[in-house]
Order: sequence, then C-alpha cells, then structure tokens
Amino acid sequence: MDADREKDLQKFLKNVDEISNLIQEMNSDDPVVQQKAVLETEKRLLLMEEDQEEDECRTTLNKTMISPPQTAMKSAEEINSEAFLASVEKDAKERAKRRRENKVLADALKEKGNEAFAEGNYETAILRYSEGLEKLKDMKVLYTNRAQCDEKCTKAYFHMGKANLALKNYSVSRECYKKILEINPKLQTQVKGYLNQVDLQEKADLQEKEAHELLDSGKNTAVTTKNLLETLSKPDQIPLFYAGGIEILTEMINECTEQTLFRTHNGFSIISDNEVIRRCFSTAGNDAVEEMVCVSVLKLWQAVCSGNEENQRVLVMHHDRARLLAALLSSEVLAIRQQSFALLLQLAQTESGRSLIINHLDLTRLLEALVSFLDFSDKEANTAMGLFTDLALEERFQVWFQANLPGVLPALTGVLKTDPKVSSSSALCQCITVMGNLSAEPTTRRHMAACEEFGDGCLSLLARCEEDVDLFREVIYTLLGLMMNLCLQAPFVSEVWAVEVSRRCLSLLNSQDGGILTRAAGVLSRTLSSSLKIVEEALRAGVVKKMMKFLKTGGETASRYAIKILAICTNSYHEAREEVIRLDKKLSVMMKLLSSEDEVLVGNAALCLGNCMEVPNVASSLLKTDLLQVLLKLAGSDTQKTAVQVNAGIALGKLCTAEPRFAAQLRKLHGLEILNSTMKYVSDS
Repeated sequence: MDADREKDLQKFLKNVDEISNLIQEMNSDDPVVQQKAVLETEKRLLLMEEDQEEDECRTTLNKTMISPPQTAMKSAEEINSEAFLASVEKDAKERAKRRRENKVLADALKEKGNEAFAEGNYETAILRYSEGLEKLKDMKVLYTNRAQCDEKCTKAYFHMGKANLALKNYSVSRECYKKILEINPKLQTQVKGYLNQVDLQEKADLQEKEAHELLDSGKNTAVTTKNLLETLSKPDQIPLFYAGGIEILTEMINECTEQTLFRTHNGFSIISDNEVIRRCFSTAGNDAVEEMVCVSVLKLWQAVCSGNEENQRVLVMHHDRARLLAALLSSEVLAIRQQSFALLLQLAQTESGRSLIINHLDLTRLLEALVSFLDFSDKEANTAMGLFTDLALEERFQVWFQANLPGVLPALTGVLKTDPKVSSSSALCQCITVMGNLSAEPTTRRHMAACEEFGDGCLSLLARCEEDVDLFREVIYTLLGLMMNLCLQAPFVSEVWAVEVSRRCLSLLNSQDGGILTRAAGVLSRTLSSSLKIVEEALRAGVVKKMMKFLKTGGETASRYAIKILAICTNSYHEAREEVIRLDKKLSVMMKLLSSEDEVLVGNAALCLGNCMEVPNVASSLLKTDLLQVLLKLAGSDTQKTAVQVNAGIALGKLCTAEPRFAAQLRKLHGLEILNSTMKYVSDS
C-alpha cells in the first residue's frame, strides 16, 4: 500500500469512527446526547453537500428535487396559484414515476451483477453494479457489492465490520475485522482496536439485558438505584440535597447491575449536567459543602466505573467530563485532587482505559498535574510517576508527546529544578527515567537538546545531587542516562554547556559506584571532543589512568566509553600517547580490543593504536607481534562501520612509517593494494 492509499485509508477509518459514534449517540437514552448528535449529523450533511457541489466527480445522492415547470417562470398575472400547485404535483408524479422505473432497472442490473459475482466474473460484476448506480445513485447495496468484488478491499471489510457491529452481529463483525488482518497484517493496531470495540459492546449489551431483567424482577438495589436517580434529577435543590443523595447512591453501587442501570438511566448526564453541581465544581474551595458535593461525585464515578469499561467509555468520551477530569487533578482542594487522581488510576488499570485517557483527556494538563505530585508524599508521588510511566509506554502517547513537546517541555524542565532533598527520590528517578526513555527518539531528543533551559536544568540538578552522592545515587544515575541521550544530539546547546557537563563527569569519575562511573564516562565520551580546553583539564585530572583501568577491569560498555575517551585524548596530545604507553607497555590491552565483536570499540582502539605509533620506538617494540596482520585484516574487512577500515588503514600507515621493517612485511603480504582500496573511505570521510 503506497503512501496515498494509506493516507486515504486512515481518513476513511476516522470518518467511519466518527459516524459510528454519532449513530451510537443518536440511539442514546440520554435526550441531551441525542440532540447533540442530531445537530452534529445535520452539520456533517451540510458540509457533505457543499463538498459535492465543489467536486462534480464525487458520487452524490439522487435526491428528488422539485423544480418549477416552465409555467412557473411566468408572472403571477399569467397563472393562478391553483394552476401552479397542479403543475408542481404533476412534476413530482413524473419524477416519482421515473424513479420507480430506474429502481426496476437498477435491481435488474444488481441481480446480473450478483450472477456474475457468483460465477467469479468480477469485472462483469463491477460493470453491472456501476451501470445500476448510473440508474439509481443512492442504492447503497450496489456500492457495497461493488466493493466486495475486490477481495483485498480493506475499506469494505472495515465498513462491513462497523455495519454488523451496529446491527449487533458480533461474530460476523469479528470475522470482517480478522479478514482485514489476512489482507494487510500492517493494520494490526487498528484491527485490534476495532475488535476491542466489538468485545466491549457485546459485553455492555449483556450487562444491560441482565440489569433490566433484575430491575423488572423487583430487585431492591436495582429499584433503589432507579429511584435515587429520579430523585437526583430534580433541579435547583440545595447542594446538601445532591451531596446526600449521591453518597447514598454510591453505597448502592455494589455490582455490575447497579453500574449498568446508572448508565442506562442517564446517571452520567443527570450528575454532570446539573447546574448546581456544575457550580460546585467551578467554585470548590470557597465552601465546605461545595467541596463535599465534588468529592461525592468523584467517589460515585469511581464506584460506577470500577471494572465497567462501558461506563468508563461513557464518562471519558463526554467532552465536558473529560475536560473536568483533567482540571480537577490540579485543584487547590486536596481532597478533590486526591479523588480525581484515584479515578484516573482506576481508568489506567486496563488497556482500554489508558486508551480513553490518551485519546480524550487534555494530556498536557494531565502531565503537568502528574509531575506536580512530586511535591506530595512519597506514596502519592510514586503512584503519579507510576501512571506517567505506564502512559509513556503506549505508542499513542509517544506520538502525542513528540507532536506536543514544545508545550510540555516547561513542565519537564520544572522537574529538573526540583530540590532532591524535598522531593521523593524514587519518584524523581521514575520521572527522569521516563524522560530518558522518551529522549531516545531522535525528534524528541532534538527538541530537548535545543532547549537551553532544559539543558541547564539537567546541570543544576546534577550539581545539587553531587552535594551528597551517596544519598542521591539513583537520581544521579538516571540523570546521567538522560544526559547521555541528549549528548547524542549535535551540535550541543553551547560549548560552555558541554564544558560544564564534562567537568561534572570528571568529578564523578572519583565515585566508588560502578554504575555512576560507567555513565559518567559515557557522557564524557560524547562531550570531551567539544573543547581542547576540557581535554587538557581531563588529562590533568588523570583521565588516561582511569580509562586504562576501565579497559583492564570494566565490562564491554565501560570499555567502549573508555577507549573512545582515550582515542580523543591521544588524537590531540602527545602526553596522552606517552601515558598510554607507560600504562600499557606492550599495548597488549589495546591489541586485545581489536578482536572484539563491537565495531565501535574496534574502530576507536585502532585509532588509539595509530596515535601511539607516533611515540618513538613504540613501533619497533611490536615487531614480534601480529599487529600488522590484524590491522591489515581489519582494513580489508567488510564491516558495517567504515571507521573500522579507515582507522585500521591509518594505523597501518603510521606503523609502517615509524618502522620500515613493517613496510617490507606489508609489501610481502600485498597489503599496499588493500591500503589503496581503503583510501577511498578516507577521501569519502
């Protein structure tokens, strides 16, 4: 499927979803929801008519329009009103007669198309269906039949799946969606969502059937739920009236039956559309009774949504309620904030609930509210960051995050300005870890790295944590992970920033914590080359000795960072080369790295070895080793990273220049030809 078809399909799916939602809302038991759906439908139809007028190539409905006959064009003096009406009636009858005739012809062509389809003659079938549409353009069955002639038409199956879902043919709807996966497995995400809709609607129908049966049987709690909702629907009562009634109703909601009856008897609208309750939400904090009303409503929503995905959908998909939920998370009233957060956590327990949150809540406002919980107790802060973590794992959240990062960055920057002595360390670590994971995506990383305030926030938090490395060990560790990703983005915010980051990492190389040491070296390996000044400082701080120790005792990751730092240092300063030779006299540590499967490590090791060849007498001391053969093999190898071949070739050249006897060996091995072929990589780089 090419890009245009994919775009067209996505647009089609969006329209199908919107229309299906409108149909559901028009069938709602809630008259307010019905009215809104009708108005929205009328609006869509008007837009469609305008589009049809603009594009004559589009298929339009064959509406029976009454156009005045020629006599109607005459003046009022020439024709009386009775004659005009008679003329209009005659014209309408003629049009109706032509439509009946066209209907007969269209039906006949449909049958011929069906016969051709049954025989496998799809081209003829399509032709007959198209001819039928020329006779009667609003004959919908001809469109669907024509679409099914192409068994790979995913649109048709999406359409059939939606249609059967609306008709409550759940098994048939599932088969339609599964057929789409057979045709195009790449649509797995969309199909999964639609199959989930089928499951939820089927489950909701069963719940409604059982609930109404229990209500008809006279079950006490069912009858009481219905009666309480009728009582709460009374307008203009005092706030205490509603608070008390809602609390009693909440106590009644113990099972799915009561939850379902709440939904089917317009419970959500009765509560959220009540003017008194709405005022309480808008002014809560000024009055204890208003606060009581708000808290009682939030507890009621928790009760009716617990484990009930259909109720969750009805609650969150309503625009006003979705907007209210996001706003309440930032309420100045602690009790309201806590209860709204508890409701949000309840929704986030399931995949469908997380989908509702991501698709319908104001995520910018939600994220701002979540990070503000870092100033609360450890339990609340950790819970909020746990929710942030769960949402960040969702692909739809990641897409939203990338698209809206400029608006979200201030809140994330605020996290970096947090005082680690006051905030929960574990929650702060979770938040920074999420930021680090999100920054692995290039677009996100580019925005973060380009924000000077964000970069300064990382530095300032690192400086505060360095005051007590042991206490804030986890924060430092996660923060270095974020900074490592930021340093992948070139150029840096500024050379000054890179220098300051390098200095902080040099200081952390004195830590006794292996994790911090490794990550500090990782950041340093990416910032060190930004300034000769900082390389000089690193050499004075003993970085060569520390990195050689990494190579001798560290793991593969630590070695990768260490050899890159050594390559940078030896590339710039002779004293660095001399110190490497002093610490690794026979260069056995360096030569061992050349056999690694890590091409980045091998490339930097070859570069470092080549630099060391400039130290007098070093090349001669290696005559009895197989270094020439190893470098020659690397220079002629077919590696993914050309830096390996280039650096190996350069090292060979320096080796032969420093010790002519290596040049003689190279000629015997026909190595000059290999070096010549390697030079193309040098020129390309």
